[in-house]
Amino acid sequence: MHAKLKIIISMAIFGTVSIFVRKISLSSGEIALSRAVIATIVILVYKALLRKGLSISDIKKDIPILFISGVALGFNWILLFQAYKYTSVSIATLSYYFAPVIVMVLSPILFKEKMTVKQIICFVMSTIGLTMVIGIGGLDKSSANLIGIGFGLGAAVLYATVVLLNKFVRNVTGIDKTLIQFLAAIIVLIPYVLATTGVYIGSLDIIGIISVLILGIVHTGICYCMYFSSLKDLKGQEASILSYIDPLVAIILSVTILNEPISFMQLIGGMLILGFTLLNEIEIKF
Repeated sequence: MHAKLKIIISMAIFGTVSIFVRKISLSSGEIALSRAVIATIVILVYKALLRKGLSISDIKKDIPILFISGVALGFNWILLFQAYKYTSVSIATLSYYFAPVIVMVLSPILFKEKMTVKQIICFVMSTIGLTMVIGIGGLDKSSANLIGIGFGLGAAVLYATVVLLNKFVRNVTGIDKTLIQFLAAIIVLIPYVLATTGVYIGSLDIIGIISVLILGIVHTGICYCMYFSSLKDLKGQEASILSYIDPLVAIILSVTILNEPISFMQLIGGMLILGFTLLNEIEIKF
């Protein structure tokens, strides 16, 4: 399969995560743990079929960073799933997609990069978009909606943490990096779930079980393999631009399939967030 087609398909499928999460009557922590366990099994099978091993000697220097980023990834899922419970999928997604803006702002501080005029403009306009999504000026300020946005922004901070930590990883790439992060997430999420809500996956009905399997096998295991196997054949800019298929699909499904409301101002705010974070990925000289 062509690399560009693989990333388009994987991103479109990523955009449907919320529909399946909504069908699983478990805590966000248990959903995240189930997702990580099932996806890890899929990736191990994938690597076994390709006869690709994992060299411990090559990765041992990066294991501490990968472990921390894996923990951040697991709790990032939890916060995103919580956001779906409190607000609409479109608002949760737009809040979550503030992550690239956080990366944009912190990269100059962490890596001593000079922030360009374009980056400053993109940051300001994306932030204006976020205030419109949140509801400054008389839009929906219900407590549940604001809590959902808070969870979405929390997930964005954790995902930005994963992205920034991955920049320090030198010896592990692609699917191996994801596999170690999933294993780290499992190690931390098991005691977290046992200490908080407990394990109730056995109580799921058939729709819930199928949804968990699809979330773990398709959305995480298969799509992550497709995504990382396509990156080596694509330019970084191409992959970044195509990744915006994910939020667009999520928002379209939220409005059309789930019949969730989104105001005109929130829609404009969302366009500002996605438009200017996308603009930051495109190489244009101001």
